[in-house]
Amino acid sequence: MSKFLTNVRDASILMLYRSRIFCLVVLVFGNIFSGAGIAYFEDTIAAYVALVFFLPLLIDSGGNAGSQAATLMVRALATGDVKMADWGWMLGREVAVAALLGLTMAIAVSAIGVIRAGPEIALVVSLSMVIIVIVGSLIGMTLPFILTRLNLDPATASAPLVTSIADATGVIIYFALATAFLFPAVQ
Repeated sequence: MSKFLTNVRDASILMLYRSRIFCLVVLVFGNIFSGAGIAYFEDTIAAYVALVFFLPLLIDSGGNAGSQAATLMVRALATGDVKMADWGWMLGREVAVAALLGLTMAIAVSAIGVIRAGPEIALVVSLSMVIIVIVGSLIGMTLPFILTRLNLDPATASAPLVTSIADATGVIIYFALATAFLFPAVQ
């Protein structure tokens, strides 16, 4: 068996299992960081319970944007459309694309934020959406380059790893912004 799984159709179940299990088990334990981030901001959550309503939406958006970027990069690296030396140039492009995606998604959820929780929380949700989508996309774009540089198969690890990192990062971004914007109003 080669270092990279190249023929999924003909691979045995054991081969497919072995190519995926290590990363997934590591990520199960890595997801503890998302829980720790939530626990760290318990006071913010207790003061503004409505924030919890938007958590899955925001976290999933960061993971989705990151997984999408990772999939595009894995394909581009595999087909030779992008080389390792293109990382810096691709990073700049991804920031622009991700910012546009994040702004569009923020506009889409802002009305829900206002209706569900008021303008202050809508602002936090919208700003969080932009930042979380940018960060998730950058993680997703960069990770295939890192895994390729480490001589690891980016196809087996990129999307799950992106999702786990984006989840933990998104939790921290969201509740840090909520704390910064909303707690001065409480005092």
